[in-house]
Amino acid sequence: MPAIVLIGAQWGDEGKGKATDLLGSRVDYVVKFNGGNNAGHTVVVGNEKYALHLLPSGILTEGVTPVIANGVVVDLEVLFHELEALSARGVDVSKLQVSANAHVITQYHRTLDKVTERFLGKRQIGTTGRGIGPAYADKINRVGIRIQDLFDENILRQKVEGALDMKNHMLVKIYNRRAIHVDEIVDDLLSYAERLRPMVKDTVLELNRALDDDKTVLFEGGQATMLDIDHGTYPFVTSSNATSGGAVTGSGVAPNRIDRVIAVVKAYTTRVGAGPFPTELFDESGEFLRSAGFEFGTTTGRPRRTGWYDAPIARYTARINGVTDFVLTKLDVLTGLDEIPVCVAYEVDGVRHDEVPVSQSDFHHAKPIYEIFPGWKEDITGARTFDDLPKNAQDYVLAVEGMSGSRISAIGVGPGRDAIVVRHDLID
Repeated sequence: MPAIVLIGAQWGDEGKGKATDLLGSRVDYVVKFNGGNNAGHTVVVGNEKYALHLLPSGILTEGVTPVIANGVVVDLEVLFHELEALSARGVDVSKLQVSANAHVITQYHRTLDKVTERFLGKRQIGTTGRGIGPAYADKINRVGIRIQDLFDENILRQKVEGALDMKNHMLVKIYNRRAIHVDEIVDDLLSYAERLRPMVKDTVLELNRALDDDKTVLFEGGQATMLDIDHGTYPFVTSSNATSGGAVTGSGVAPNRIDRVIAVVKAYTTRVGAGPFPTELFDESGEFLRSAGFEFGTTTGRPRRTGWYDAPIARYTARINGVTDFVLTKLDVLTGLDEIPVCVAYEVDGVRHDEVPVSQSDFHHAKPIYEIFPGWKEDITGARTFDDLPKNAQDYVLAVEGMSGSRISAIGVGPGRDAIVVRHDLID
């Protein structure tokens, strides 16, 4: 049975939750391996809509074991808020497992995230202010707090004292904020310990044993390829590895156990926050995509920047992730357009670039070179086979497939759980 990595192919918000849900009934484990509550998955089940931020999407599927692995940073307040909200709606959350090695987001991480972003002024990155970056920075600086530390008060206190020693100097002397007391943090974290204890597992051992026992494990990435700390549009990126390689380090499952990499890509492009975006639209076409696609952040509510499909980015994603299958989402949003442009290359200072430029400066100044495809007027939300799609919609899918570096195995044609066209099986 396979180990499958599911990642975003653009700048996030591609509909990874829907793709996870498509696989859910055939998957035994769904693993969140990176990020924190700085991203959201919106999943529609029947008439119910669920907005998840920290929890794996698989928590909505009966029989699936959801796992928050070691590569995640966990805001405990958010974790229990989401669990309580789901329980109130009748969702069974009792199978959730949390890695003992996952790092914890504290109050001082959230505070530092907000004040440092404001301090940057025009150079702001566009973070969500959830404390994600500062928590990962502490992890790398080896002053982080891990889940397992909550069960030894002496160790927890020592670690919080060490972390706050420098941070309070920064808060008071640089940012003109009040110092944070050690007891304030320790007491807050300890208040979650007993509720958390039953969930905490050696998830590395659990996941490897699951694969040994022929279970199917799905690794669900937060954010997306172009927000990866190493391979994204740095510095306008997240603080973790959102690519398929992050699934390996973020879960403790070896690379030779990964069977398939599925990348979710929208039929157009969006991003939230600052940074380069070659196909970004500032006209009525951009507003059309934003309105028709309801392009507002699940976590922040911020309106997303919108643009046309970018084939060089899809090829880049296919290359660095080893993509075996694309899931093309929100094809229905393009319905009604007379013409649909697709970016096939870039022009930088008079020179054509068929691939994403390695220089961030070049990418920032890249102008899209478009190929224009005819649109369609027919409602496609009821399509369940490829032949159900209008001829122009079929031609659009086949064209972007040929440009994108891997096959398009499924196509989202509406927000509903079953509003999807499957061309190739994503597991077999």
